[in-house]
Amino acid sequence: MPTPLVLIAGGGIGGLATALTLHQIGVPCVVYEAVGELKPLGVGINLQPNAVRELNDLGISDTELGTIGLPAREWALVGLNGKDIYSEPRGLEAGYQWPQYAVHRGELQMLLYRHVVERLGADAVRPGQRVTGYRNTGDGVAATIRHTDGSTSEVEGTLLIGADGLHSAVRAQMHPDQPGIQWGGAIMWRGTSPGVPIRSGASFVGFGTHKHRFVFYPISAPDPETGIATINWIAEVTVDNSSGWTSGDWNRQVELGEFLHHFEGWTYDWLDVPALLKGAERIYEYPMIDRDPVPTWQDGNVALLGDAAHVMYPTGSNGASQAIVDARVLGACMVERGIGRQALARYDALLCKEISQLVLRNRGAGPFGLLNLVDERCGGEFDDIDTVVSPAERAEFMARYKAAAGFAMEKLNNAAPTIAPGARAVFEAA
Repeated sequence: MPTPLVLIAGGGIGGLATALTLHQIGVPCVVYEAVGELKPLGVGINLQPNAVRELNDLGISDTELGTIGLPAREWALVGLNGKDIYSEPRGLEAGYQWPQYAVHRGELQMLLYRHVVERLGADAVRPGQRVTGYRNTGDGVAATIRHTDGSTSEVEGTLLIGADGLHSAVRAQMHPDQPGIQWGGAIMWRGTSPGVPIRSGASFVGFGTHKHRFVFYPISAPDPETGIATINWIAEVTVDNSSGWTSGDWNRQVELGEFLHHFEGWTYDWLDVPALLKGAERIYEYPMIDRDPVPTWQDGNVALLGDAAHVMYPTGSNGASQAIVDARVLGACMVERGIGRQALARYDALLCKEISQLVLRNRGAGPFGLLNLVDERCGGEFDDIDTVVSPAERAEFMARYKAAAGFAMEKLNNAAPTIAPGARAVFEAA
């Protein structure tokens, strides 16, 4: 029996979490990454407790996560008049057995990369090599690799995991007739600025309306002397999208003057939005995009994972978390079914339909749907939120979302590990 080898397309968070998971269960793998050099790009993201649990089970400690971010303590929605709509504790303070972290996306990727190199060896991640296609070969798969010099080669393996992101070549071949990228009209401007954390000191705060809002949270502990932390922020407006996304760039750097006017006057005794925006060294513009779900993530010996499978609106703060969970579920399926297409079929059956529903739920504003409700009923201005949306209605709304996103507290706390300690995969299931 030949030695199995899993090929992974993409060295992002999902691909690297897959490599660490496969190594943990004794499966050789290689990661092919399109960029020539991995760098800590991006801004802040949230790691939900379900993903932190999986990282802990991979041997990545809270101490390490604390070097790239901050444990979240609160999640809050605020109306246009600055009054609370809803708030709840998060992470350990909510009763989870694992914290929730607000981290820098690029620093998380580099942390995972360092662990892959340390455990699997420097040759386990091959930069400057993009997977552009594949062919199933019966008992395996052959992937086409395009190198930075323009040349191509072919590598063979047992399985191919397409973790190659939004513009996935693996997904494009698996679903050649899929619709294009879906843009609902929302434009996000993202950056980080120095600022003093508010409320709990580690609060995720969203306020405004569904079509005009501002989100911010700290991703570092405050300086002991100045009290200043790094604040990640997202400024968002929704415009007419009938002409499609016309800038030609999916993450271009922009000047503040291009959008500051949307947030003039957003000044409160607890937050000065224009001042926070002006503190950013760099600002990036992104359309809020996703893709319509596909009916399956599997094609023979090939499977999709992470954004390649389910790129979603960032309204639920669970895109990166779900990519990590994908990797762990995939590993568990290999332990159960063997290193082959049976494992991929089981993985597809467990996640594809369920997470496709989450993609559509996030498109409908995810947990920010409460802002929609308040906007519809009172235009975002109110004296007593309980007369607009009752406490019971608010609690039920959030409970439904958490259940759909896989981090309902009681269920998560009582769940067995996704992969049992010491579990190993075999080439074929018994």
